[in-house]
Amino acid sequence: MSDKPFADQTVVVTGGGTGIGRATALAFAELGASTVVITGRRADRLAEVAALHPAVVPVTADVADAAGADAVAGAVESRGGTLDVLVHNAGVFRFTPLDHLAPDTVREVMDINLVGPVLLTGRLLPLLRSPGGSIVLVSSRAGHNPTPGGSVYAASKAAVHSLTRSWAAELAPRGVRVNAVAPGFVRTEAYAANGLSPEQVEGLFEHAKGDIPLGRVGEVDDVTPWITRLADPASDLVTGQVITLDGGMDLT
Repeated sequence: MSDKPFADQTVVVTGGGTGIGRATALAFAELGASTVVITGRRADRLAEVAALHPAVVPVTADVADAAGADAVAGAVESRGGTLDVLVHNAGVFRFTPLDHLAPDTVREVMDINLVGPVLLTGRLLPLLRSPGGSIVLVSSRAGHNPTPGGSVYAASKAAVHSLTRSWAAELAPRGVRVNAVAPGFVRTEAYAANGLSPEQVEGLFEHAKGDIPLGRVGEVDDVTPWITRLADPASDLVTGQVITLDGGMDLT
């Protein structure tokens, strides 16, 4: 395999300001991509990532609406007009217990986790290299496991699993591959974003370890190589797959 498999390619990574998205964007840049467009709603976080590599191009946009999708498309069009890899990483978790449902929270989760990927993919499809393009979605093991108190999030990720397989079948005649990764517990800012203190996060991870056969929660660097590998042209026979990265939790 080439040490620069994405040489001269253009990549889009949504949610590229933090966590898995940040690491993924930088990984594509290090693997040769000439342009890595990162999106998010916080301009300061995007700027921090862009400062780390000249190939990274920040676009402040909410890809859950048409204007945000247009902004991303405009960034791709201004840099040659051909998109090689699209990574749907933007996502949000919110607690949604049935006895305390907030309609706005339900809509937020579904808009970001489901509507955004659909709208952005539709907008960017005319620009996606065909044949040879690749889409990778960042899902969750919650998409195929019960999540009490977080059923809306789990439903949104189950929908992402479905999109992966349906799009893989729909786009195969164009030579475009579609795959997903489904991490379990991973150390990111998502837990703090839901109001958990550092102590509560560590307590959650310590408790989770008892259910993980490999005995540890994931790190961002456990996920990123799978995203780049699935997008790698050398993986040109792989499509419609959802790769679970959970330390074996599905075995218990």
